[in-house]
Amino acid sequence: MNLQDNDFVLFGVPERFAQDRAALDARWKELQREAHPDRFAAQGAAAQRVAMQWSVRINEAYQRLKDPLKRATYLCELRGAPIDAERNTAMPRQFLVQQMEWRESLEEARDEDEVEAVARQLDGARKRTLADVERLLDSEGDTKAAAEQVRALMFLNRFAHDVEARFDQLGQ
Repeated sequence: MNLQDNDFVLFGVPERFAQDRAALDARWKELQREAHPDRFAAQGAAAQRVAMQWSVRINEAYQRLKDPLKRATYLCELRGAPIDAERNTAMPRQFLVQQMEWRESLEEARDEDEVEAVARQLDGARKRTLADVERLLDSEGDTKAAAEQVRALMFLNRFAHDVEARFDQLGQ
């Protein structure tokens, strides 16, 4: 193994969006056992430091690979289409219109049932967007379009926090 390998190479999994979470979990545990600093105690402090670097690198890779948003972002970057969400907010027009409608619905929600309706719409949109990201990255190889969907997914995740805050507000 090489510290400079990408996360997929490090974990020995295909470089694609669709991943088997149980396989990632098992591989993470295996890699952590192999790199655990205690295994290198007899080899001295330098070997333990290197093992610690490996352990940190393995954990960072695992955090990216197990989270769909982080994994999609990472794949887009590897394939030359960085998300750059701070400067690039390009999203499909239809999604922008939907965004405004959700915000309006959330602001106008008078009870938990109405907020729940927004939450269900949001959950459905998140599932559809994840499916689009998988199709674009794994089947079509359209990284640029996938990057737009990743930015949309980032919005959906942030908006989910707003929905939770609205639930809290109504529950008080």
